[in-house]
Amino acid sequence: RPSPSPAELLPAGCRARSHPTPLLRPRSRGRRKGRAEAGPGRAARMLAAARRVVCALSGGVDSAVAALLLRRRGYQVTGVFMKNWDTLDEQGVCSADKDCEDAYRVCQKLDIPFHQVSYVKEYWNEVFSYLLNEYELGRTPNPDIMCNKHIKFNYFLHYALDNLGADAVATGHYARTSLEDEEIFQQKHIKRPQGLFRNRFEVRNAVKLLKGADHLKDQTFFLSQISQDSLRRTIFPLGGLTKDFVKKIAAEHGFHHVLKRKESMGICFIGERNFENFILEYLEPRPGNFVSIEDNKVIGTHKGCFLYTIGQRAKLSGLSEAWFVVEKDATSGNIFVAPSTDHPALYRDLLRTNRVHWIAEEPPAELIRDKMMECTFRFQHQMALVPCMLTLNQDGTVWVTLVKPMRALTLGQFAVFYKGDECLGSGKIMRLGPSVYTLQQGKSREQDSRHVLAEEIKKLEPAT
Repeated sequence: RPSPSPAELLPAGCRARSHPTPLLRPRSRGRRKGRAEAGPGRAARMLAAARRVVCALSGGVDSAVAALLLRRRGYQVTGVFMKNWDTLDEQGVCSADKDCEDAYRVCQKLDIPFHQVSYVKEYWNEVFSYLLNEYELGRTPNPDIMCNKHIKFNYFLHYALDNLGADAVATGHYARTSLEDEEIFQQKHIKRPQGLFRNRFEVRNAVKLLKGADHLKDQTFFLSQISQDSLRRTIFPLGGLTKDFVKKIAAEHGFHHVLKRKESMGICFIGERNFENFILEYLEPRPGNFVSIEDNKVIGTHKGCFLYTIGQRAKLSGLSEAWFVVEKDATSGNIFVAPSTDHPALYRDLLRTNRVHWIAEEPPAELIRDKMMECTFRFQHQMALVPCMLTLNQDGTVWVTLVKPMRALTLGQFAVFYKGDECLGSGKIMRLGPSVYTLQQGKSREQDSRHVLAEEIKKLEPAT
């Protein structure tokens, strides 16, 4: 194995209590002379021992158990911790150092090598800058999806394959693929030309991304933008397990330090923050007005459209009733609000995405053939799947027509599509159809116009 580069050495927080040199290695599985095993079992174990799997470790319970299960299967496992954010939180604590220590302790317990890599610059350029730009445009981004696409299943994957000699990578995501482990080890990396769509005959036996067995924890939503090539080289050891069972495995194997950790929340790799305080460190305030959607009256002010998302309760002082954000105008700075959480201005049944990233078939054969396809979709993790009809446009974007209006469809979020247990892919929401309230207003104005026209005709008709 190549000697570690400076980027792989432990940060000060880890180095204080543990030493990365020499790197921990799996214990020898050699047996004494005269006790060699025969038969297929020994051959299978020897084959597995020759397989190198690099497992991404976050310091949490899911990735720890993923590494443990890989060891149980007999693979040569290496743990890698990614440091992607290095500033202090509001309490002056760099949580990455604590996460790194926890990940290192997992490797110690499993007796596997440990590496650390830093993608701080890459994360800033390809995830965080994207997040700030989306907020400035009045949209609500999803950094977790972009982090998986650019960091974990691009930079980390290629580091594992090219620098650590991995045959496959693994993560603690609750997801599955259509490949068995042995098929993953047989995959070859092929550089494919970039075009609007992949050649339909170029990828044979495309790998499907499937929901995890624990549908409450299923994380295919966050994996909906990763490439076919990345999926071919990835193992998800937790795909067939429930979260409760994973915790039980962790407890039985003494991973108490990771069991005590809170479930990771907030922005990917940044964690839970006071959102307003955090984002105002990077974006200048852009004051604007809260405007009633019903009568266009100004009822309050705000510091910036980027501090609010559709469906959120607006912070309005001096008003007893709750008002909710129904629309944003990044140009004027106005945020339109309605006096009810179920106001018809919050409901729409039509949206358009940017060019969709299809995981297996690009696009699905049914969509190519008929230009339309029924499937289900969600735009938030864990929300119930909603039936919809996709209409394919020539530029690879799709119109999504829902069977019934949904609350708080939001620009910048990802529309993620499913057929049964298969995650088909996703596209960013770029346009929204009219709200139920707008359609009602239009219908009402049309009726008023007809009534006025009828009255005018009556006046013109001669008396009989």
